[in-house]
Amino acid sequence: MNQTIKVLDLGCGKKKRAGAIGVDHSDRHDADVIHDLNSFPYPFDDGEMDAVYLDNVLEHLDDPMRVMEEVYRICKPEGTVKVIVPYFRSLWAFIDPTHKHFFTVDSFAYYDPDHIICQRYDYTHARFVIESIVFNETLENRWTKKIMIKLANKYPHYYELYLSHLYPLDDITYYLRRC
Repeated sequence: MNQTIKVLDLGCGKKKRAGAIGVDHSDRHDADVIHDLNSFPYPFDDGEMDAVYLDNVLEHLDDPMRVMEEVYRICKPEGTVKVIVPYFRSLWAFIDPTHKHFFTVDSFAYYDPDHIICQRYDYTHARFVIESIVFNETLENRWTKKIMIKLANKYPHYYELYLSHLYPLDDITYYLRRC
């Protein structure tokens, strides 16, 4: 049996991922579905998607926790989610006046049932295991920055606590798996 994998690209803009269903608020972009991502629910069925991408969109939305609850709803169990957002130390995060939120190494710990932050605060029913966190994954970087990125990716908490204020990186990518 040939089963098609359904991939959703939320906030696709003009760079929709190949083979994905693109969603954006503007018909001037590459969207297949025109929808305001601040309006809930999203026009997809429960457990419909195998994979969801949010590439530099979550920081623009009003309620990231509600967005992640919608992603949880529409993603199949064990489905994958990739979120790329500005790192809170980045100068670029603050240049764009439409950015409403900034993210740290532990910003998605609130969704990971194995993490003490999720266990302690339990703000939401949405649950995603954090499979990996990667700094500056898709950006061009000079060799000096590549050294810091390698260190940050190996020891993200150490980097954030002791080095990020001295050598800020630009974005952070979370690889998540829906529980």
